Amino acid sequence: MEAGSAVGGATAGSAWAPLMLGFFSHEIFTSLQPTRVICFHLALLSYLLQLGPARLTGPSAHLSNFGELRPLRCCRCLIPLCLLGETTWFYAFKMNGSDEIHQFGFIVDTIQKSQGVIKNIERELVCPSCKELYTHPLILPCQHNICHKCLKELLYLTLEDSTDVSSEASTPGSPRIRMTSPSVERIDRLVRSGSKRNSLTPKITTISCPGCLHDVDLGERGINGLFRNVTLEAIVERYRQAARAATAIMCDYCKPPAQESTKSCMDCNASFCNECFKINHPWGTVKAQHEYVGPTNQFRPKVLMCPEHEMEKVNMYCEICRRPVCHLCKLGGAHANHRVTTMSTAYKTLKEKLTKGISYLISKESQVKDQLSELEILIKQTESNGEKAKEDATYNFEKLYNILEERKSFVMRSIENSKSLRLEKLKNQVEEYQGLLENNGLVGYAQEVLKETDHSCFVQIAKQLHIRIQKASDSLKSFRPAAQPGFEEYFLDVAQEEDLLGEIAFSKALAMPEINMEQSKIYNKARICWQEPSDSLSADSYVLEYRRLDKNEDLLWNEIETANTSKILSDLELNSQYCFRVKGFRGSTSTPLSKEVVLHTPPAPVFSFLFDDKCGYNKEHLMLNAQRDTVESMAGISLLLGAERVQVGCYTCLDYIIGDTGITKGRHFWAFSIESHSYLVKVGVASDIKLQEWLHNPRDISSPRYDQDSGHDSGSEDTSYDSSQPFTLATIGMKKLFIPKSSHVTCTAAERVIPLPTRIGICLDYDEGKVGFYDANIMKCLYERDVDCIGTMYPAFALLGGGAIHLEEVITANHLDYSHEI
Repeated sequence: MEAGSAVGGATAGSAWAPLMLGFFSHEIFTSLQPTRVICFHLALLSYLLQLGPARLTGPSAHLSNFGELRPLRCCRCLIPLCLLGETTWFYAFKMNGSDEIHQFGFIVDTIQKSQGVIKNIERELVCPSCKELYTHPLILPCQHNICHKCLKELLYLTLEDSTDVSSEASTPGSPRIRMTSPSVERIDRLVRSGSKRNSLTPKITTISCPGCLHDVDLGERGINGLFRNVTLEAIVERYRQAARAATAIMCDYCKPPAQESTKSCMDCNASFCNECFKINHPWGTVKAQHEYVGPTNQFRPKVLMCPEHEMEKVNMYCEICRRPVCHLCKLGGAHANHRVTTMSTAYKTLKEKLTKGISYLISKESQVKDQLSELEILIKQTESNGEKAKEDATYNFEKLYNILEERKSFVMRSIENSKSLRLEKLKNQVEEYQGLLENNGLVGYAQEVLKETDHSCFVQIAKQLHIRIQKASDSLKSFRPAAQPGFEEYFLDVAQEEDLLGEIAFSKALAMPEINMEQSKIYNKARICWQEPSDSLSADSYVLEYRRLDKNEDLLWNEIETANTSKILSDLELNSQYCFRVKGFRGSTSTPLSKEVVLHTPPAPVFSFLFDDKCGYNKEHLMLNAQRDTVESMAGISLLLGAERVQVGCYTCLDYIIGDTGITKGRHFWAFSIESHSYLVKVGVASDIKLQEWLHNPRDISSPRYDQDSGHDSGSEDTSYDSSQPFTLATIGMKKLFIPKSSHVTCTAAERVIPLPTRIGICLDYDEGKVGFYDANIMKCLYERDVDCIGTMYPAFALLGGGAIHLEEVITANHLDYSHEI
């Protein structure tokens, strides 16, 4: 790329065609001597982070219009730099390929991403007391920071409070005047007076930290015993410089008018322009070795001094107090008996911890973004679901309103109909009785008829007249209103409905299901069971989530939907930990996720077998159930019949029984449980040759010899521990598991005794010649030792006295859908 248009307006015909030209203020590159010019990419990145996008502008004129250019070259990458005039620097560089263009694009992307970082870091640089950027921050004993001036104000206010309390106690009627912002001079007098040993002013050493709001004891030296946080101070200063990039710092040694400074000397604590710096730091002198940085008003001390011993440098780190100390503090000070380390070791250790923490946070950036996205989705779902819930509630109340309106109309119509009917009946009765009043004429007419003396004429008219008078008499005798005025039967009893309406509430929420650890088991496949509280609504369906735990990465959750309260999972990796959780659904409503439970898969494929009923076991002492998955030890008829001859005691031997399937290769695991009341039980593995000896050489119960209990061929048990045997048995009794002895592992008798797990697992690696005993509940290996795998190896069990052994269901039931045949 020999030609191209320049961003800053440079011509394309120059000796080296600059692809990019940027405009920078004078202070950025004048501090860089030709021999100290750093790589352009680093200079660009560091300075653009300070300038921000508002200053990333270029000149409109061509490069050839700016007069004489004095070229420089970066000592690292030989990129050409050029100087124009005395007050303004320009940079230009030549890109020879797509790689450099890609690098520059990466720098720009980094700058854009850094804008958010600069904004986010501001909250760490603000004093919790004054809410401004830190000024001379001090480290409190609680490890929070506070400005030096703010701490003085807190001390003064604390003293004022204590003084006011004492004044009110002595003169309760005196008015109280409180100063909210004491003068700096008064604060300084307070601090100085508090530091004097014989001062009458009470010394305040306890304040309330504005960061954590806890009371903090500053110690006997008070504010003078605190370290200055120079690292934080430097970060704040860099932040201030980024915020005021256009603000110039003047030279402290120039004659008026002063020039802008180009660098600040950390040893002289002053800022210099180029000329004054050369004059005050002659070449070849000690001052020429002074450390200098860009222009700044904040000068940090080069070495931290001990606050306890002001003339001593801190050179050690107290691990107890977690603070730097000097050698005098260790020899006879407060840290004399504390554990200290060198400053370099502490620096390395703390830097590694901080680096790991930062790396972890950076590595989790994508995870945090995903979680933020998930939270945003949850916020939207919450808003939509809340509105939907309001709509549902309104709809349900509208339904109630409609039902009430319909019922009201029905009741009103019923009352109105009854009213109309009654009024009609009463009006008819009124008319009838009004007719009775008209019977007065009838009475007069009848009286006139009675005056008739002619019998035939009287009889002719009297019959009809008698009937009319009889009807009128009957009406008067049986008077009863045709209708009742009361409407008691139409009274509405709404007491029960009022209670029901008053108790209108949300439906019972779906309760969070809980995984049942007792019923959940994991072998070749996992059977996960869960349950819901009895007083809650049951879910219509469930979603079981699970994932394998990996220390190096967070694996995604797998989801399986089911309508039952249990689920069988397959394709699980052996000797791995899996995390399970479940949630329920009822319609569109879901329960919260249950608590996560962790289950461990077996270290090897599950070995299925039953107790062998044809191995020649002692049927008088051992009793098998019909399913051959449980064996129980008993005294036996012979012993009980002969018990009348037993006055002191008798001798008996172990009774052995084995599995009906042997192992000739591979790695296998099986599990079982032992009744807690068992007297003595031995479990493990044994070869077919050894089992023939144990099963077919019965011992006389009256003989004191019971060498099967030793579990070894020779009489010397100690020597037998040094070499592997064709069997290994662990002893169980008194609710304890007794680890077999071993010459390779030295342990006391107490260390060989561990609590008996509810489920015991055994893992046999035939090819490697190893057998391990496990707590099958958590798949933790309790003990492992070598075993001589000769011939066919069998699961072996032995019982003495009362006791019982139960094989796990998955070990015995091949027909179960979650079992697996070897």
